[in-house]
Amino acid sequence: MDKSLETNNNSTLDTSYKLEGFDRISKVFPEAQISFSNSPKGFTDHVVVTIPAQDLIPVLTFLRDDSFYQCETLIDICASDFPQFENRFMVNYHLLSIDLVRRINVQVWTDEETPLDSVTSIFKSAGWYEREVFDLFGVFFNGNPDLRRILSDYGFQGHPMRRDFPLTGYYEIRYDESQKRIVSENVELAQSFRSFDFSSPWDQSVEHNIIEKKPGV
Repeated sequence: MDKSLETNNNSTLDTSYKLEGFDRISKVFPEAQISFSNSPKGFTDHVVVTIPAQDLIPVLTFLRDDSFYQCETLIDICASDFPQFENRFMVNYHLLSIDLVRRINVQVWTDEETPLDSVTSIFKSAGWYEREVFDLFGVFFNGNPDLRRILSDYGFQGHPMRRDFPLTGYYEIRYDESQKRIVSENVELAQSFRSFDFSSPWDQSVEHNIIEKKPGV
């Protein structure tokens, strides 16, 4: 791995003090795949560690307790849905080291039926984040002490952030003047969805940004 990065003004910045530490995590967890994104100034300020789901607890514990990383703060847990993959859900754990001003994104993949281990035993703040991912995507977390919906209403069916969830949902809630109360009923559309083509025949420079899943994960 090249330990120097070139900036826009052709100067060289030594980043070996950052890269050597991440070589260590690869030695402890051989299946971890590490990638870096560079800021405009050339520093490796964002690190993505892609791991198998079974290594989630050991890796997060290592990143929290190791003196090089000191990622003692879990900022957020979020997810994305890629139905074209067998493991369709990409779940991201965003870690922060306040003392070292370092951010690390730990990434795992799972499917609709395979739960992930809850990390509430490592980070107390993970409870609500896991509930949000469960509510919106349907990803289960083993060991979460209170895995309930957190954003959608009671009795809500489905998971609204999945790509195959209908845009209109299944039910609509409205106030019924005759009954003087709020009622829930099936969605009825006055007309079917129409498909619009927004592409321009004169614009040939559009490139589709398609994510490629990393092999072996």
